Amino acid sequence: MFKRQVTITVNGEARAVELEPRVLLAHLLREGLGLTGTHIGCDTTSCGACTVLVDGSAVKSCTMLAVQADGHEVRTVEGLTRASELHPVQEGFQEEHGLQCGFCTPGMMMSALALLERNPEPTEEEVRWALSGNLCRCTGYQNIVKAVLWAAAKLRPAGTGGVR
Repeated sequence: MFKRQVTITVNGEARAVELEPRVLLAHLLREGLGLTGTHIGCDTTSCGACTVLVDGSAVKSCTMLAVQADGHEVRTVEGLTRASELHPVQEGFQEEHGLQCGFCTPGMMMSALALLERNPEPTEEEVRWALSGNLCRCTGYQNIVKAVLWAAAKLRPAGTGGVR
């Protein structure tokens, strides 16, 4: 089978890989690069468990070809943690009990991060809209929404209502 060389920056690290053009980004991340935090739940973009950021936008990696990410910046849930401390989005999910089984959590966190990077002070309605493409079969979403709002407050600069 014909293979193509692609270069993708994943979590800040440039990665050159040779792959078949039909390989999905989710499979490259999980099987080719060992980043198993990106989950595959449906292969149809319905569940959002595979959500990653591509150039800062939330993308469902189960229906994006890896070759489409050539030359782009991809951020996965593994890219959230800094050294030994959790990212505020991760902290929010912990503090507000925004997870149960954890399967949907990486996709929820990445969708939340995309929202918070473009809108640092979202309303509850805006959070719900941003997460509407992510399904959770365990919770009622209330704690997930609270987790995102908690993270938004923590990310705000001191003096603007944040707890930074």
